[in-house]
Amino acid sequence: MERYKFFSDGAVYFITFSIVDWLPVFVSDNAFQIVTKSLNYCHRHQGLRTNAFVIMPTHFHAIFFHADFKAEPLLGALTAFRKFTGRQLVEYCKKHMPSCFRNAFLNAASNDRKFTFWQKTRHPEQIETERFWEQKFDYIHMNPCRKGFVRHASDWRYSSAAYWLSDGRVESEVLLSALEW
Repeated sequence: MERYKFFSDGAVYFITFSIVDWLPVFVSDNAFQIVTKSLNYCHRHQGLRTNAFVIMPTHFHAIFFHADFKAEPLLGALTAFRKFTGRQLVEYCKKHMPSCFRNAFLNAASNDRKFTFWQKTRHPEQIETERFWEQKFDYIHMNPCRKGFVRHASDWRYSSAAYWLSDGRVESEVLLSALEW
């Protein structure tokens, strides 16, 4: 049973989506684009708001909220996002990754689907204070530095760090929304 969960009164969440077996799928621009384009679609059509994000080779972290600051539509938008990106990324991997990736997605599947891309958990952590938000915001942006991929958070392309550190002068590939505390 998952320790972390969505609460009916929750508005802002730190979320982690991990790929089954921690497979390094996010190593090409095309795989990243599936996620960034889907986040933008969900922003425009489902009210999903991204405050901060980072896409790492095996997982991604983000701070999300819904435009109306309600948990139920946030959960619905995230569920739709996961389903869509999971299908798209499985198809991408079938064409561009070794067959062992396809086999891992097949082995992780449940009775109601052929393949599973994302691990079951979303690891939602409700953000209720500015201090906790700052911790998660910094954690997200420093993740590529901690892993040794870049020296400066703003150098990692698939992150909101450059946007926020430049006060919006550097564009983000994902539509971002500020939070006021």
